[in-house]
Formats: sequence, C-alpha cells, structure tokens
Amino acid sequence: MIDERLIWVCGQEIRVSIRWGTGIPLVLCNGIGASLEVLDPFVEHLPPESTVVRFDVPGTGGSPNSPFPYRFPYLASVLGRMLEKSGVVGDTSGQSQVDVLGLSWGGGLAQQFAFQNPRRCRRLILVSTGTGCIMVPGRPSVLVKMMTPRRFRDHRYAALVAPELYGGAARRDPMLIKHVFDRQLMSGTWLGYLNQLLAGAGWTSLFALPMIRQPTLIIAGSDDPVIPLVNAKIMHKLLPNSTLHVHDGGHVDLIASAAEQAGVVTTFLAGEQNRQPSSR
Repeated sequence: MIDERLIWVCGQEIRVSIRWGTGIPLVLCNGIGASLEVLDPFVEHLPPESTVVRFDVPGTGGSPNSPFPYRFPYLASVLGRMLEKSGVVGDTSGQSQVDVLGLSWGGGLAQQFAFQNPRRCRRLILVSTGTGCIMVPGRPSVLVKMMTPRRFRDHRYAALVAPELYGGAARRDPMLIKHVFDRQLMSGTWLGYLNQLLAGAGWTSLFALPMIRQPTLIIAGSDDPVIPLVNAKIMHKLLPNSTLHVHDGGHVDLIASAAEQAGVVTTFLAGEQNRQPSSR
C-alpha cells in the first residue's frame, strides 16, 4: 500500500510517500534537486514486502519552499519528527528504529541523522557521497554544472551533460538520465535548490564519523566525476563499523543499475555476514 501525503513539521510542509510493508523501514534521502520519483527504479527492485519511506525536501518536488534557509542538523530533526508524525516510528507502528540510505547530497543528511539519532538509526547506507566541504572535490567543470537545477528542468540538457556529470552508465547511454528525470512529476524551485546548497555549505562530517557506530555500507563508483572514489575510501577508514563496496559505474548507478544495487543493499540490511558486499 502506498501512502502519500503532506505533513506539517517543524515549520515545514513535507511531501512523504510510504510503501507500507513489514520489517525495519528503509528511509531514502535523495540527491540535490531530485524529487522522490527519481528513485522509483531502485524502489521497484527492493523486496516488495519491505517498508520504504521517501520524501521531498523543502522546495523540491511536491514540498513547498522553506520559509527560511536551513542546515543539515535542522533538516535531520525535521526528518525525525516526520517519521514520528507519519507513524513510521512510534507507538502506532510498533517500530523504534529505521535504516537510512543517503544518495549524494542526501548522504550528508543521512550521516547527520545517524549522528543525531544513534538509537533510532539501526543501519546506514551511504551512496555516491562524501564528507561535505572537507573532501576531495570533483573537477571544476563538473561542479559548476551542479550549481544550478537546470538539468531537472530541461531533461534534454541533462542527457547532454550526463556523461561528464554522472559517468558510468550515463557515458554509454546519456538518454538514460533523461528517462530518469522524466519520472519527476514536479520540478523543484530555484529557491529550493539554493537552500539545499546552503544546507551543505560549511558542513562536514569528517570529525563526527568516528562517533557513528551503526553498521554502515558505503557504495561508490570507480567512475564518479562528482564524488571521486577516494572520498569513499576516506569514509571507510573513519567509520568504525563500515563496509566498502566499489562498483564499476558512476554517480547515479543506484538508479541506472537499480537491480544490482538493490541486491547489494538488501543483502547488507539482512545482515547476512557470509554474503556481504566485497571490497576492492
């Protein structure tokens, strides 16, 4: 059953989509500028009986603009209250914990949530992400294209820049990115995108990672122009209970190679030690 609604929490109206099922809910934190529909291919390959929670950050998709700029610690608090008000955690659901997956920009939010909620966050999955402002950056030509939401509004432009921006499968089939973005029912606003940029400005998880004790899976591509692979290796060294899985793809292989990546995530969440992803 899909439950989609707007939830008012901490001064924000947040669009939430919940696929109700069983077990520990999996909360997905999306990349910058992307609405929750962009993750459809990945969700479709997760076990159908699992509970999956997605949401649009303020100013993205179906969530109205924030009335004020925000930072990751505040947004992590919004996420926590949203999980309570939606019934994902609390007395009505019987759940006290969630697993959290963060993709790219959403990986920063996922790290902050895990740090602020050590008991509520059971397991953490970080995909194509880094430690914020203190990290090894991508090439300037790539980062400049990430500064605006044009690719979310002009999907043909997204296909044009996809090989340089996303690498991996996007190099072989740039139109794949157009098809992914075509899933968005509503594009975000310029203000919403700016607020997302500001949320991460000056933020770093570098010094907090040793205090994140949850079992953590780090997924990174060897051909990621936005977040070079070395960042995942640094995070793996600093996170005390982490597994590093490196694939041959790029920045958005969670979507472009959804079946394969959903299998990696599902195995990790099941806690099957003898089948955990290999590092290389």
